[in-house]
Formats: sequence, C-alpha cells, structure tokens
Amino acid sequence: MRALIDLLAVHNYNYYSLDRPTISDKQYDELYDELVRLEQQSGQAYPDSPTQRVGGDILKGFEPHRHRARLWSLDKAQDAEDLLAWNARVSKAIADYNAKNPDAVPLPDPSYAIELKFDGLTLNLTYDGGHLVQASTRGNGVVGEGILAQVRTIRSIPLSIPFKEGLIEVQGEGIMNLSVLEAYNATAAEPLKNARNAAAGALRNQNPRITAERKLSAFFYNVGFAEGVSFETHQQMIRFLKDNRFKVNDYTTYWSTIEEVQAELERVEAGRHEHDFLIDGAVVKLTDMRTRETLGYTDKFPRWAVAFKFEAEETTTILESVSWEVGRTGKITPVARVEAVDLAGVTVQNCTLNNIGDIERKNLKFALGTPVFIRRSNDVIPEILGKADDEPGQEIVVPAECPSCGTPLELRGAHLFCGNKLGCRPQTIGRITHFSSRDAMDIESFSIMTAEQLFDECGVRDPADLYALSYDSLIGLERFGDRKARKLLEALEKSKDRDLAAFLFALGIPNTGKATTKMLADHFGSLAAIRSAEVEELVGLPDVGGIVAESIYSYFRDPVWADSIDRMLALGVKAEAELIAPARTDSIFSGKTVVLTGTLSLMTRDEAAKKLEALGAKISGSVSKKTDFVIAGESAGSKLTKAKDLGVTVIEDEQELLKLLGE
Repeated sequence: MRALIDLLAVHNYNYYSLDRPTISDKQYDELYDELVRLEQQSGQAYPDSPTQRVGGDILKGFEPHRHRARLWSLDKAQDAEDLLAWNARVSKAIADYNAKNPDAVPLPDPSYAIELKFDGLTLNLTYDGGHLVQASTRGNGVVGEGILAQVRTIRSIPLSIPFKEGLIEVQGEGIMNLSVLEAYNATAAEPLKNARNAAAGALRNQNPRITAERKLSAFFYNVGFAEGVSFETHQQMIRFLKDNRFKVNDYTTYWSTIEEVQAELERVEAGRHEHDFLIDGAVVKLTDMRTRETLGYTDKFPRWAVAFKFEAEETTTILESVSWEVGRTGKITPVARVEAVDLAGVTVQNCTLNNIGDIERKNLKFALGTPVFIRRSNDVIPEILGKADDEPGQEIVVPAECPSCGTPLELRGAHLFCGNKLGCRPQTIGRITHFSSRDAMDIESFSIMTAEQLFDECGVRDPADLYALSYDSLIGLERFGDRKARKLLEALEKSKDRDLAAFLFALGIPNTGKATTKMLADHFGSLAAIRSAEVEELVGLPDVGGIVAESIYSYFRDPVWADSIDRMLALGVKAEAELIAPARTDSIFSGKTVVLTGTLSLMTRDEAAKKLEALGAKISGSVSKKTDFVIAGESAGSKLTKAKDLGVTVIEDEQELLKLLGE
C-alpha cells in the first residue's frame, strides 16, 4: 500500500502539476484499483492515500486556524510612476542600511522576480513531518478558516511531500481553470458565473463533495513559515516548492534592473488573456532573502514586494438606481445599482459614485435608466466613469435629509454629512462596531448584531454607554441568557485595560488609522497630552499633514466626543500608554545577539523575544558568526545545526532559559 501510494503520488504530480503524464489513464486506474482492494482487505488507509481525496460528510462549520506566520497583503502600484516610487524606497532603504552598518556584509543591489497575480482564493497549507495536516483561507492574515477537507479534494495539492525535517506553511492560490469552468457549465443545472467566484465558493462550501465536483487547481509561490530549512534567494525557495511537488506556475522571471521589470510587465499585461486562468496583475519581489528580512514590513505590507495593477477593464451597463448609505462618521455615500454584467471575471451589480461632486462631474445627474461606462480594477469596487450616450434619463435625486434619521444634511466640500451623532442609527451602530473590533477595544464576541440590539433595546447611543450596561439591563434581552450577559460584561471589563494606541484607534478619529494612532500614543505618552495638543504640535509628526492634524484637533474639541471620552474614563477605561521599560544593561543577554528557533512549550517565541529585549538583547532571525546565543525549542532545524557548526552557545533547556530570564 505504501509503495502504491508513493508511486501514484509521482504519477499524480506529473499529470496534474507538470501536465506531463507518464502512464496512461488505464494504467493509473489499475494501480488505483489495486490500492483500493488492499485498503478494503486490510481495513486501513494511510492519510495521504489518493483514495482519501474524495469529499466526505458535510461539515458543521469552519474552525479558526491561526497561521504560524502572518499572511501579508501587498501594496499596489497603479502605474509605472508608482512602481518607480516603490523601487526608489527600496533602493534608499538598502543604501541607508549599508551606510549605517559598515562592518556588516553589505546588502546587494536590488534584483527582481516577477510572478503572475492569480485571481482566486488564497490558501495556506501546513505540513508537519511531510504530511498535510491543515489548510486554511487567508482570513484577516493572522487567523483564517480551516478548510482541510475541501483542499484535500484538489488533486494538484500533495497530501505528503518529501521534506520531513520540520513544520512548514506554504501559500498559494486556489483557482478554477477557465476551460474547467466552461466544461462544468456545459452540463450544470445552475451554471457558475465566473472562475474566481466558483473557486472561492467551492473552497468555502461546507460540503467537500461540491468542492471535488468543481475540479479546482492551485498554484504555489511562497513558504511563509519553515522549520528545518531556510533560503538565501527567491530562486532557492521556488526550487524547494518544485522539489516538494507543489504546482508552481511556469511563469517566473528574474531581472536585474527596474527598467527591465517595466518592459516585462508590459509584455505580461499584453498577454493577460492568453492564460487558462484569471490574473489581475503581476507581483514584483526582491530576490535576496536577507534584504527582505532587513526591509521588513509596514502595518499592512512587505516593503520588499509590490503588486502591479493591470489597466482596469471597462464595459457598459444600465444604471438602475442610486441609494444613499450612512457611514460611522456621518458621511453619506451614494451607491449605484446597475444591471448585472460580467467584468474582469466578476459579476458586477453595485458601483461606487463617491459623492455628489462625482455625480455632477461625470454628467450623471440625469442618467438613471441609461447606459453608463463602468470600470473594475483588481478587487476595488467598480466605479461608474460616465454616461455611454447622450440620451437623458431620470434624475438622481440628492437627499436634503438623512435617509436614516431625517436630520438635515450638511455639505462639507464634495460630501454630505448627517450631524446627528448620537441619534442616527447606522452611524451609531457603525461607530460602536468599530470601537469593539479586534484592533480597537477587542470586546470579545461583540458583533454588528449586538450593536443593533443594544441600540434598539438598551438605548446605547455612544461607546461610553457600553460601559454603563448592567446585568439587569442585558438579561431581559432576546438571545441574552445568563452566560451571554456575563460574558459580555466580562469582555467590557477586560477592554478597559486596552492601551492608549488601541483606544485612540477605537475612537475612529477621521483621517487616522492604526499607524497614526500608534504614533500619537508613542509620541505624546498620554491621552491628556493628545487632547490638549495644538495643530502646530501635530503638523510635522510622521504622516501627519494639515488635514490630519486638523481632524485630530477638531475631534478632541468636539463637545460630544469630549463628553464621551470623559464618561469612559469615569467608568474605568484606562487608555494608558504601553509602558516600555528601558532595556537592562546588567544581564547575561545585554548587548548580545540572540536567535530563537523551534517551538517553545513554556511560552511563545514572541513572548520570549520581548523578555529578551527587555534584558537588552538584540533579536535576529538568522545565525551568523556574530550570534551570541541560539535558543532552540522542539523541531529546531538548520539554525540549530549552523549554530553548533559555528560554536555558538545554544540553550535547549527551557528551565535553564527561565533561570537566565530571572524567572
């Protein structure tokens, strides 16, 4: 059985990943049938047997999966100018590092890899000891949904790989080939609209048999987490993927100058429709792994890669209606409903109109019921470009009052706003939902449904009202039993300890995001100092210009928000800056370079790294002659081997580590 499984895996790889079958279908079926006979005879089956690919029972739900390493989004280059700006940032960062570290091995001049940007569903596969043990969606980049049963049905994905030395996570894209979609729709009772939705829908369907029927494929392009193996270049990583039977797209090219990259991107875009799968751009990456590690990441993106967006695709359709939606800041946004049309592989029904100035500028005031041009680029909501003919249609009526609460609207610049900050239902619900979200106050199990119920039945009109809730006010609500009421009150109590940066982000100050609020917290050190800051103090801080400075200044001087903040503080919200103690200089780790590898059982590696940094250590991701200590947990791989070869001090006993940490 073992020999048959290994033999079928090779033939499977040749057929589905390389498109180079080495035996006939009849011969493959004979081997497969023999394996089935042996499994039935023995009453056993190996987990990586091809007989286990067929979808099983319907699942009751998706279990969350925390990725070993974060799955990052990519910054986007809209055009050649954006690409050159990204390259300029990269070149400057490399030059700055080399200038500041004259004794270190200099980072090489940038060289580039170009890959296709597939339009499907991101997959993250986990292999432990060579066996596929988990598969998940991207989710929010930190936690995804486990879809192992669905992924096992994709024949181009190996159930086991030759690499057995440790745990790895590889990333790729689940896709449906266009030819497969065409063949499926030829006999389907309900034809699928497009290949992207077909792949995403199949992988997130709780019936794995439906996934199997879609005959999906997948391309792989990255090793996100690895124990027991490391890479110096992108080329080495791609070779590792190929050697381990992952399906890697034939197109990956390497270039030495950004001018060559520009020329190649033009060729890729010109041939975008020649593939049997959807692509929505190309990805440019630096090839040197040490440079990637040095450049690092922003809040959202790796600095060493960029997604080049292809020219947006356009078509015409009928503008059917326009609705006006109220956001959490009170901004009123027009949303157009158009006659459904396929555009760039997606069925489009809603389009953005931005604001009333956009409607007037594009001559759409009298366009209802008439053909309009629409454009879609990548995952951006399609936008209406203008009328497609000169025939007048019905008028788009701009509201004078808030469509939700009836408050007279104010025109600020090109945008309409509802000024009813505490009585407008969608504003308040949006604000409270944002306030409670994970990156903000992280109120566990809070949802938009909870916000709606508390607004309607408990009179919650402001985030401060959440902290005035009591057990008696909750227990009588529908769907609120004793356990749920106590759980919400406990989560609210716990959220009072969230740090200043999280609190500022939770407030939803216009024109600020996580990076800005973290910078404000670090710079000023207290909520009181931020509340009293003048515009002149704010302008000139990193990423703070005149508009952002004015937004921050005005927010804290608005009596509604000032009262809300005062009430929250009175109810026990601390909103204190995270205390970062100065690094000690008297420990064994002071001034030393430390590398962590393997899995620790008494704490996470992140926790260990913070403790070491507090003792004055510098944490590094790679072992070299300059490394002072390597802390090795279970399944430590090549880093441990290299440390021993170089004579670096290795700490493998976690109890010893605790003693050295003073614990």
